Parts: sequence; structure tokens; C-alpha cells
Amino acid sequence: MAIQTINPATGKLEKTYEAFSTDKINSLIDTADIEFKKWKNVSFADKKILMNNAAKILRAKKDLLGKIITAEMGKPIKQAIAEVEKCAWVCEYYAENAESILQKEIINTDASESYVQFDPLGIVLAVMPWNFPFWQVFRFAAPALMAGNVALLKHASNVPMCSIEIENVFTEAGFPKNVFTNLLIESSQVKAILENPKVKAATLTGSEYAGSMVAQTCGKQLKKTVLELGGSDPFIVLEDADLSVAVKTAVVARIINNGQSCIAAKRFIVVEKVYDKFSEMFIEEMKKLKVGDPMNFETDLGPIAREDLLYELEHQVKKSVESGAKILIGGKRILRDGFYFEPTIISDVNPQMPAYHEEIFGPVATLIKAKDENDAIRIANDSEFGLGASIWSSNIQKAKLLATQIESGSVFINGMVKSDPRLPFGGIKKSGYGRELSHYGIKEFVNIKTVWVK
Repeated sequence: MAIQTINPATGKLEKTYEAFSTDKINSLIDTADIEFKKWKNVSFADKKILMNNAAKILRAKKDLLGKIITAEMGKPIKQAIAEVEKCAWVCEYYAENAESILQKEIINTDASESYVQFDPLGIVLAVMPWNFPFWQVFRFAAPALMAGNVALLKHASNVPMCSIEIENVFTEAGFPKNVFTNLLIESSQVKAILENPKVKAATLTGSEYAGSMVAQTCGKQLKKTVLELGGSDPFIVLEDADLSVAVKTAVVARIINNGQSCIAAKRFIVVEKVYDKFSEMFIEEMKKLKVGDPMNFETDLGPIAREDLLYELEHQVKKSVESGAKILIGGKRILRDGFYFEPTIISDVNPQMPAYHEEIFGPVATLIKAKDENDAIRIANDSEFGLGASIWSSNIQKAKLLATQIESGSVFINGMVKSDPRLPFGGIKKSGYGRELSHYGIKEFVNIKTVWVK
């Protein structure tokens, strides 16, 4: 796939970039390795200043950077600006907390002194997706750099301007040139980078296929990986839920980022006693959405990021309907310039349909009726994915007990699933492994070293 910017709101090609040559890539890896030997010895105090500088630049340039995000992948501009602000938050969080998180951990043993220290690994390659083109990068880079690692970025091929601007943020903040390096490369070039002995680890956010390829290559090299892959998050509504709040949140949870989020609610599992009422309210709220130009601050739903992804979405809905699913609202491409799809709700799905067992990456909600709460949990777990989940109930204690039965990396009770720098983020099953964010995330790419003194 070419490295190019195609505006999804218009379908027009904006810019094309030439992929880096093998020689240039190897040279950048060599210089990053040299820089690591210096960067790992930089004090936390100095790194803190630089990371806070990055946060200040992000906040100062949030409007400009937000427009670049929207132009490349179609996110509504309000959400794009909010994404940049969230990146500043994660920079500030690790600037403030990295030193205390990574301080030596004293453990009393038969030694005169024994402790655990956390040493950086070296070069870490980040293979990042287009749907949150700034946030996904910064939630990796902030902890990795504060821990003393250096980073290489292979961003998605349809957001090259974002990748260039991210590197510019670190440069403007005062980071040494080769601490964070953006690689304008194609997917076919990733394998050789992972096989380079100077690259010590990798993190990927993306599809199960891409994750399995990176894991396979790194596994052969015995290199550490963290994978955050797809999701088909259940949104479980029990009979004692506050439906008015649940429904309004359901709409946002499904169409946020134009429905293109791994942790977006995708399967709306509602117990039969409130199913009809929830369905009626859900349809009415979806009808209120304003679809249009993502640069307009009034827009709720913009275009799908790429035309091939729009075709895939159309195919999933079509195949589900052919197998008996019912369209309650929407269901087709909007005939206008760009890659737009109607806000959609489908019901009467079964396990043989794409809408039941595949990840739907777009503004399509799958509505599923459950007999009771136990059946709802069964349906929620009847998935290859396990990223996030939410439960809606006025009985918090019951919801907390049900949360222990859900197979996912996180469960939100009466709230929308979201990532937070203070909390670990990641999944199980085909949603990946390892954790990002919080003190768990920063320790993924360090050598947890035991020191024992007689």
C-alpha cells in the first residue's frame, strides 16, 4: 500500500510519500542505538522537563494538529482536538510519575541487601494504527522514553502527515534527534526491522493478522512484544438499568471516532424485559446524529477512514442481512463525496453472521436479546475478542460480581469504556496481550532486574 494521504471526506489524494530505503532505515537504527547508550543515562529530572515540553507543544498546537488528524482519517474535529489534549495528559502523567514508578523496589531476603531495579531495553519499534493516530503513539512513547528507551515509529500508511508531526513535537520539545524516529515505510519493510539485532522489542496496535505477524517474527528472535488488537466490546443492559443514560451513552460508545475504535461498544446485549424499550430509544437517538463534514464542529459522524474499509463494512452488513439479520436503521453507504456510511442498528443476529462474530469497524451497532443476566454474560463471552466491556445496572454490587465473569481486559460499570493514563489498558484472547498505561505499561519495556548483595 502506498504511503499517501487521501482525505476520506472527499476521496481526493492530498499527498504521497516515498518509502525509506533499506540503507536509510539501517542507518536510522544505527543512530538510534548510539543515542540509546546516552539517553538511558539521562536523569529523570531532565527527561521530565522534555516530556512536559512535549505536553505544552501539544496543547499550544492542538487546533492545527487536530485539523491534520481530521484531514487524514476523518475524525470529527472536536474529537481530533480532544485526542491531542489527551496526548498532552499522558505526557504529563509520565513526566510526573515515571521516576517514582521505576524507583528501586527493596525486598527483604537472606541477603544483606536485595532489590529490583528497572533498566531500559533499548530500541523499541512501535507499529501504530490510523484510528487514533496521535493517542496510540503517545501512550506508547511517553512511558517508553521516560523509562530510558528510544523509539522507532512505523505508522499506518494513510496517516503520514500525523507521523511527521509527532516526530516534530518531540524535536521541538528538545529531545535528542534520534530518541524518537519516524520511519516512512511500508508494511513489507517491518519484518527486516524486527529482525535487526539492535531492535530489542516491539509494540503493535492493529488487526489480529498484523499482530500475529509481528508476534511470529519477534517470537523467532525471542523479543518482547505487547499487542493491542481488535475488539467486539459487549454493552450489557440489565433490567434495572437507567435506560435514558444507557441509551445516550450507547450512541456515543458506538459512533465515537466514526465507529472505528477497538474499544467502541459494538454488541449491545439487552435482557428481554427491557429489550423493546431500549431498542426504541436507541433508534430515536441514532436518528438525531448529524452526519457530514468532519471539519464542522457540529458534526457527530464523519466518514470511514478509507474506501476499502467502507467496502468491508458494507460487505459485513450485507452478509448478515442475507443470513437473516434485520436492519432497524441505516444499513448502507451514503451517496456523496467521501467514504460515508449511515448510522446503523441491526438486530436478529446469530453466531453464523459477521455481525455476531467479527469486529465491525464503523457506525454499525449489533442489537442482541438475552433471556436474563446469565444469558447476557454468556453472549458477551461468546467472542474471540476480550478487550473491554460495560455493564449497566442500578445494583452496583451485582454488577461488580458479574464483572468477574466477563472475559475482557477491562469492565466499566455504568460508564463508557475508555483509556486513562492512570489505569492499565489491554486485552485477552484475540484482543492481544500485555498492558499499556499506568505503572503496568511502563514496566512492559524494561529489564526487571534482581540485585542481590551477600
